[in-house]
Amino acid sequence: MKKSLILLFMLIISVALLVACGPKREEVTPTDNGEKETETGSETTEEPAKPEKLIVWEDTDKSVALKPAIESFEKEYGIKVEFKELGMADKMRDQLRLDGPSGTGADVITLPHDQIGQLVTEGLIQEIEVSDDVLSTFSESSVGAQKYDGKLYGLPKATETPVFIYNKALMPEAPETMDDVYAFSKDFTDGKKFGFLALWDNFYFAHGVIGGMGGYVFQENDGALDRDDIGLNNEGAIAGAEYIQKWYSEGLFPKGIIGESGGSAKDGLFNEGKVASVMDGPWAFQSMKDAGIDIGVAAMPTLPNGEHMKTFMGVKGWHVSAFTEHKYWSTKLVEWLTNEENAKIRFELTQEIPPVTTLIEDPIIADNEGAKAVALQSQYAVPMPNIPEMAEVWGPAASALQTIATGKAEPKAAMDDAVKNIKTNIETNHPN
Repeated sequence: MKKSLILLFMLIISVALLVACGPKREEVTPTDNGEKETETGSETTEEPAKPEKLIVWEDTDKSVALKPAIESFEKEYGIKVEFKELGMADKMRDQLRLDGPSGTGADVITLPHDQIGQLVTEGLIQEIEVSDDVLSTFSESSVGAQKYDGKLYGLPKATETPVFIYNKALMPEAPETMDDVYAFSKDFTDGKKFGFLALWDNFYFAHGVIGGMGGYVFQENDGALDRDDIGLNNEGAIAGAEYIQKWYSEGLFPKGIIGESGGSAKDGLFNEGKVASVMDGPWAFQSMKDAGIDIGVAAMPTLPNGEHMKTFMGVKGWHVSAFTEHKYWSTKLVEWLTNEENAKIRFELTQEIPPVTTLIEDPIIADNEGAKAVALQSQYAVPMPNIPEMAEVWGPAASALQTIATGKAEPKAAMDDAVKNIKTNIETNHPN
């Protein structure tokens, strides 16, 4: 009997040791966002619960490109996606301000990149985390446009920037340098027809020259823009302003393209066949073709200093709402909408040019003269600053450029005055 008890006791100890030394069972604990987190030993891997649906807000008249991406996402992940069209430039953020806090807003929205800073400041969109493999899909500048204060707040879906557009009947091929454009214009311009036109009293277009000559709006430090370091009156910016003034003072630009009506005046002259070339964006292509002009398109010719024009680039992106309860899957959707396959489909259906590097050499873009020119120029372009303080730049810069164009002020004095006004406006409207 005693021997049997001893054997039983040893058996119990053996079983206990096996249990203690065996593999740990997985423990599932809830995370803050309701997703499941699986812990195995010291390793932690998230297994987010899939939502029944995600809601996307797309730009007006652009959902034709969103639908196929949604269908493939639903098939891949089994999550239903609903969408709604809203005006991206104005309606989108206003609606998010209303619907986000109430829980009826979108999980994913699209925005022009220059609104990112304001929406981050207001707490309307949130930082996202994606792998380096995902980021390497896009051009470096387009990813930079999706950052604010060094943090990533979206992925780019489309880009646009001014390019060189010419009437092939008047200018058989695009010149390589602005010196060549200037020489052509001196011979061609007679007051009724013009060799080249640009809205250089508009800072959006003038930045190509000013930036290419060495000026800048806000200096970038460690991925963040420094609002206190403004380079619009440095040596390069003044050289750019002097170059701009030259075209007006020598009569190469008509007085009618200065001011608010300048754009329509320029467009009218070009579409009437009175202008050989212009600086304009891809939004102008169709109206020119509709006017019967056989257009050619190229990246902007290089400046007299041998540098490329640093045109402003606008980048449209996809962003995750700060109010979503499904950050992980919303981020997955953003990645899916911007991947190479869906970017290509978007271009085919909307002609919006994706900043996906592999598509630059794809025949769908390489064989499209306009798209290729925008893609090439985008490599030299800089994203418009997306910090809220940028709102204080446009007015003073435009005023300075108009006084330069009309000869009412010398470039240095005008640019000094612009920077002074910009700094005053920033201190007044954006106190630290």
